[in-house]
Amino acid sequence: MNKIGITSTVPIEILLSAGYQPIDLNNIFINDPRPERLVRTAEHYGFPLNTCTWIKGIFSIIKEQQINTVLGITSGDCSNTLMLLEVLSLYGIQTIPFAYPSSPNALEASRALVALAAHFGTSIDSAEKAREVIKPCRTLLAELDHLSWQENKASGLENHYWLVSSSDFNGDPDLFRIKLQTELDAIRNRAPYPKDMLRLAFCGVPAVYGKELYTFLENKGARVVFNEVQRQFAMISPSADLASQYASYTYPYSTSMRLADISTECAKREVDGIVHYVQAFCHRAISDIVFRQRLKYPILTLEGNTEFSLTQHTKTRLEAFLDILRQHKKQK
Repeated sequence: MNKIGITSTVPIEILLSAGYQPIDLNNIFINDPRPERLVRTAEHYGFPLNTCTWIKGIFSIIKEQQINTVLGITSGDCSNTLMLLEVLSLYGIQTIPFAYPSSPNALEASRALVALAAHFGTSIDSAEKAREVIKPCRTLLAELDHLSWQENKASGLENHYWLVSSSDFNGDPDLFRIKLQTELDAIRNRAPYPKDMLRLAFCGVPAVYGKELYTFLENKGARVVFNEVQRQFAMISPSADLASQYASYTYPYSTSMRLADISTECAKREVDGIVHYVQAFCHRAISDIVFRQRLKYPILTLEGNTEFSLTQHTKTRLEAFLDILRQHKKQK
């Protein structure tokens, strides 16, 4: 299969039906042993210091791994992707733009999907068949999420890792399904977490220091039982067809649509508070204003840039936030 780099969650079913192997560039970047060197490489090429760390990391991964084709989301994800694609074109890399519709309408989503399928020489019918092939992966991911918040057996980090990896199924959906099934078999046999642990929602894009964050919180007596964007990436809610699936995907659309999903899930999962992560120099950081006005939960906003591990300052803020949540629970 021909490899194709993707800058965010895309209609992977179309790429698979066209014989491509999607590779999520974000996941490769953040799992690099030294991601900071990738940021410096992009800055050497001229990327400004005040450009999003993820964009710089993606650029360097593409150059380093000699990825020749990139599908970039130009509407519904990062506002910097359009310029990233232009820079990539300078270096002879084939770039393909894809724009999510301006509103979550199944008819508009269908038109965008048909156009993308035509570009890759495939069809929606073939993509629907690919959707059925990877459906078992999404079913297992739904079970993992259930084990996270309802049975309290899967950790926040496990939930994060598997859900976020579904953007490309680690390059091999069959192997992904086999490994996840093995993981679930082990998780089901665990004793549940203590009932007195605080229950948190993690909202916003995945954090650059994500792995350490989940472990730190659990060591301090709190669990993430809802990963908002990661769960949206996984698309674990049943949909009638491909168009409905991508019209129901909240991340590319309005903050109001995201808030409706967040409110529903936080109530269902009995969340005590929300950690809202925003990336420095990202337009989505402004959504924090709306979050604080509309969500009726205590919120701690964390901004990340190029710190790939928790700073002492961030740890202190997290500890103080957990103390406040415990006081709130005592007062109820």
